Amino acid sequence: MSTENVNPVMDSAAETAASGTEPDPLLAALGERDRLAAENAELQHQLLRGRADYDNLRRRSSQERTESEDRASRRNLEVLLPIVDDFERALGAACADGPEREYAKGMDLIYQRLADALRQIGLEPMDSRGQQFDPEIHEAVDRVPGGEAAPDTVVEEFRRGYLFRGKLLRAAMVRVAVPAEPSDPSL
Repeated sequence: MSTENVNPVMDSAAETAASGTEPDPLLAALGERDRLAAENAELQHQLLRGRADYDNLRRRSSQERTESEDRASRRNLEVLLPIVDDFERALGAACADGPEREYAKGMDLIYQRLADALRQIGLEPMDSRGQQFDPEIHEAVDRVPGGEAAPDTVVEEFRRGYLFRGKLLRAAMVRVAVPAEPSDPSL
């Protein structure tokens, strides 16, 4: 900042003071007004900056809290998914005849309630069978000649994949069809 005064009102007041004459009260009041206006503008700027910083902090805190809750939910769901897998396998092996049939119906109802509760919190099962193989959401654990299935098509699902709030939580373990090997005409 320069030491010279660029305000003509202040220059005039300074000249009057240097000349030894009585300063003009109007000039002094104008100089004080200009100083207060500059101070007011600086305080307004600081206030607006403080508000913007506070809004940014509040928005960032809210986003971090949401991300933290999502990470905790994902960890909890990752712990529950093997139990859901076991439940599905048990239901798949249930007998369709005899007294166990009623037991299997009850277990199926419980499973449906569990699946509905998991859906409400954002867990969505992926259906991979018959879909085009996608390494982003599928984990190929076996390959078989395609036969009727098109190459790179999922023909069997060993473990279901899940999305949580639109993002991949667990990839599906699948068997993928590959092109049948051509027979060697020279044999």
